[in-house]
Amino acid sequence: MSGARAAALAITVREALATDCELIARLHAESWAATYRGMLPEAYLDHGVYGERSSHWRQRLPELLAGAGTVLIAFHEASPCGFVCMEMPDGEGSVYIDNLHARPAVKGQGLGTTLLALAQQWAKARGAKSLNLLVLDSNTEAIGFYESRGWKFCQAEDDTLAGMDIVALRYRLALA
Repeated sequence: MSGARAAALAITVREALATDCELIARLHAESWAATYRGMLPEAYLDHGVYGERSSHWRQRLPELLAGAGTVLIAFHEASPCGFVCMEMPDGEGSVYIDNLHARPAVKGQGLGTTLLALAQQWAKARGAKSLNLLVLDSNTEAIGFYESRGWKFCQAEDDTLAGMDIVALRYRLALA
C-alpha cells in the first residue's frame, strides 16, 4: 500500500494457554523468516527457524505461565495473526517485552500498536514504571516503529542470534 496505512485489523486477543507452544512458535518463525532476510543466515531462516523456535517455546511458555509473565495472542477472523510476550516487572519496575511479532500479511495494519498498548496496560496493572525491549540493530523497520511510538534508545548490547554475533539495541518506554 503506497502512501497510506491499511485500515486497522479487527482482532480478538487472549492469553496463551499451555497448549499454544506450537502456535506461538509458528507465528514467531514466520515473522523471523520474513523480517530477518539479509540479517540472519538464509539456511536458518529457511530450514532451522521453526524447529528452534518450537523448542524455545516448549521451554519458555511453561515458565511464563508459572508466573514469570504472559503471552497475548491476537486473532483476526479466528486466525492467529500475532503475539506479544511480557515478563513480570524487574527490580527497577520495568517490564521486558520479550517478543512482539505479527504475520507478514498483517503488518502495517495496527496489530503491533494494539499489542503494545495491551502490553502497557498489563505492565501498569502490575505497577511497572516502564517497558523495555531489544531490537536487532539492522532491523531499521522495527526501530522506526518503536521510535515513532515514543520508545527511546538506551544502549547497544552484544548478543548472539541463530549462531551469529549480533548487536541488539535496548529501547525503553516510560509509563505515565
